[in-house]
Amino acid sequence: MGSGVSIIDVTIGTAQAGMRLDRALADLLPDLSRERLKALIGEGHVQSPDPAAKITISAKVAMGQHFAITLPAPAPLDTVAQDIPLTIMYEDADLIVVDKPAGLVVHPAAGNLDGTLVNALLHHCRGQLSGIGGVARPGIVHRIDKDTSGLLVVAKSDKAHEGLAKQFKDHSIERLYAAIVYGVPLPSSGKVDAWIGRSDADRKKMAVQREGRGKHAVTHYRTVQRLGDAAMIECRLETGRTHQVRVHMGHIGHPLIGDPVYSRDKKGFKSILETLSFKRQALHAKSLGFIHPVSGDRLMFESTLPADMQELLSLLIV
Repeated sequence: MGSGVSIIDVTIGTAQAGMRLDRALADLLPDLSRERLKALIGEGHVQSPDPAAKITISAKVAMGQHFAITLPAPAPLDTVAQDIPLTIMYEDADLIVVDKPAGLVVHPAAGNLDGTLVNALLHHCRGQLSGIGGVARPGIVHRIDKDTSGLLVVAKSDKAHEGLAKQFKDHSIERLYAAIVYGVPLPSSGKVDAWIGRSDADRKKMAVQREGRGKHAVTHYRTVQRLGDAAMIECRLETGRTHQVRVHMGHIGHPLIGDPVYSRDKKGFKSILETLSFKRQALHAKSLGFIHPVSGDRLMFESTLPADMQELLSLLIV
């Protein structure tokens, strides 16, 4: 048997009798996520000494049934660990909360194969990484854009990954963004309820679509400060779609200052942005709150506005 491989023996109890196999095993093995268990079942890593036992994800189990789960060693992620400085707001054995600077990509992809948050986490966590999906990697359960700064939570254990993913799916994660937009929203606070999907004109962009196309998205905004022909706003996300704040605020006529994709420099602002060399959307993930998926504690984190947005704010104040 290869190095790093382990076998877990379980017996179905009265509480699990009648459950689907994946649910029963997840109930008995809380350190393994259901997604991981589904993969193990599908790959033939779950066996039973009873030759008549049906071993599929949806097979119903009976009390007293025995199963042996083989856990292969997590396959190494084809990404290098890099010593990239991180601002860590919180860390324990199950998760880590980081304050990401603008310019740092979250996950390696075409055009950004290294120098990402994942590369930094691989170095920082040094083996204390989620094996969910059978790959040793940090559990990226949500992302923020490269040029958006602010708070991000990453799972280190399978249980944390599954628990956080469920909270994001249920929209129970509390996320508040600070943004500086062109114009002053009227009314000063409101709700944008509009579906978001790929733009028909440019597949690299997102756009508001008719209901049923793309994904349902809801943003609650409020004006914090008027800045002449601009405003500082806060956006609370009820959903978390790609480019949601940027698309929704542009949709109601108040695109983010500096956004290279969804807005154009307005007259009177270009010189300010050039003076500051401000070349990103003025967007910061300032608050993040969730239930710790292991301890059950309510956690809340706050991040101060980064220096470049503070400088922009100071120049816009009339």
